Amino acid sequence: MTHKILAPGATIGILGGGQLGRMLSMSASKLGLRAHIFSPQHSSPAFETSAFSTTAPYADLDAVKNFASSVDVVTTEFENIPLETYEHAAKFAPIAPSPKALAIAQDRLAEKRFLTSHNIPVAPYLEIAREADIVSAIYKLGPDGILKTRQLGYDGKGQIKLGLNVDADEAIKAYGGEPSIFEQLVSFVMEISCVAARDYNGNIVFYDTPVNEHRNQILAESKVPAQIEPELEKLARAYTAKIAENLNYVGVLTAEFFVLGAHGETPLLVNEIAPRVHNSGHWTIDACSVSQFDNHIRAISGWALGSAERHSDAMMINIVGSELDRWQDFATSKSALLHLYGKGEARPGRKMGHVTYLYKKDAGEI
Repeated sequence: MTHKILAPGATIGILGGGQLGRMLSMSASKLGLRAHIFSPQHSSPAFETSAFSTTAPYADLDAVKNFASSVDVVTTEFENIPLETYEHAAKFAPIAPSPKALAIAQDRLAEKRFLTSHNIPVAPYLEIAREADIVSAIYKLGPDGILKTRQLGYDGKGQIKLGLNVDADEAIKAYGGEPSIFEQLVSFVMEISCVAARDYNGNIVFYDTPVNEHRNQILAESKVPAQIEPELEKLARAYTAKIAENLNYVGVLTAEFFVLGAHGETPLLVNEIAPRVHNSGHWTIDACSVSQFDNHIRAISGWALGSAERHSDAMMINIVGSELDRWQDFATSKSALLHLYGKGEARPGRKMGHVTYLYKKDAGEI
């Protein structure tokens, strides 16, 4: 992939103005680069930390053209940017990661097919194109499963869990004709993620694997190290590298895994992939010399990747909704490293910030 090395003073275009765009723009500034945020929301948190901003709908292709023409490279803070917007930006500036990566991550069925086509294991699943497919899927895969919309689902949105309390009739009512998949529930030991950065030349670095805990289908905390067998971390990295290579990926890529056990025939299953910096990698800001945000900016700018080595063990906890009311407790704690996102209303389920606790490396359980 041809690319040029951006010099300090160049401008990074970021589609999306949430907390990830905010932290990317902060990393760009630290490296002597400027950020230009494009977002439909006037009150986007990333506007506060960027040199330039554009407020316009993603469907406004003239605004997208003007934005992309004013920057040296375009990237995205999240995978659900409309593909038409991303591809239009590519006509006027280099973009990274590629539109293919977004297209696959935007569609759960396309994502599952991509992974299985490269012999990367996932939970058993079936496509749901009509109501009758739900009954058929339950018959084939069993009643314990999750009905997921193919698009626009994150933090538990667009999902309904079937089982003892929800049957096929209720699932059909909730389905509403939206293209979906039915995924069999699997029994797992823990959830982990692999956060990697890859440059234009195919060089790749991996951050240490965190173990993740979710509450109400939203990431609650990530701890590193994950206290898993070395062969499992090695396998997770191998799968993540395989994904990145087959997407010719540039930037930070995250793969989420279910750990079934170290000694089984299939010890890991990929839950999903995220073509972007990731919530489970926020601890890298404080526990590594070069964070995931720094390395994403480095990669898309054509710079050499920085070290992903951590200097401390860490536990990152998300601050969600009304938990923001505890900000003074976090701010006065000598052990808490507080990151608030500058958002206004603390709605239920809304990520308002995170706090990271550092520990002496390899001192034992966190």
